[in-house]
Amino acid sequence: MTEANQANQVNETKEKVVQNEMMDRPVVEAGVLNFMRTGQNDFPTPLKELEDYAHENRVPVIPHETAVFLDFLLSVKQPRKILEIGMAIGFSGSLMVYDHPERSLDTIDRYDKMIAAAKVNFEKLGVADQVTIHEGDAKDVLPTLETKYDFALLDSAKAKYFDFFPLIMDRLEVGGILMIDDIFQGGTVFNELDTIPKRVRKIHKKLNLLLEEVVGHPNLKTSVLPLGDGVLLVEKIDDTDFSHLLEKNF
Repeated sequence: MTEANQANQVNETKEKVVQNEMMDRPVVEAGVLNFMRTGQNDFPTPLKELEDYAHENRVPVIPHETAVFLDFLLSVKQPRKILEIGMAIGFSGSLMVYDHPERSLDTIDRYDKMIAAAKVNFEKLGVADQVTIHEGDAKDVLPTLETKYDFALLDSAKAKYFDFFPLIMDRLEVGGILMIDDIFQGGTVFNELDTIPKRVRKIHKKLNLLLEEVVGHPNLKTSVLPLGDGVLLVEKIDDTDFSHLLEKNF
């Protein structure tokens, strides 16, 4: 597939996927953000080209400072079995396995155009043999997975994070880490609900509920970081069952 065709696929995808306006609303001071995005090391050329392409074309992938942190975290954690919910065009997935043949990735996405573009990119970066793509809604796919993972990245529809959380924790090994991206909504997540546009109120309600249930939970170790639009780190420290969260309807 030519680069022109790949670009057309992604552009068509953008018409169907609502762009995350919070990409332009940093939660840290502008000078600090500029340093984190421009002052840190670049990735190897194939990854950098994909990252640059995504940012230039407004494809919703993790920003550079979050990607650098993710790469650092994985170098410390040294996971072998990785789960990703929200693949987009394959940048974060490629980053997690690139130049690490010992790692494997199961990644979930439901958008046909994104899936097609990601397949091209996985092949181009030489990681396709390490990646298994699961097509469909994560709420349907996650219960069918049999693998236990030592790392998971959640970066998909924000209103569904709460629903996905117990399913991901069920697939995570004790000692495994879940990294959840985009939890602050440009810093507005804690604003009064009546000040939030109606079209995104559900996102705010569900993110607040997730934070209430997870941060400070006695059976989890958590940390919140102001990277990108906010990152929540969760370490699974025992086999606590979170399936009761699935019974909460909104």
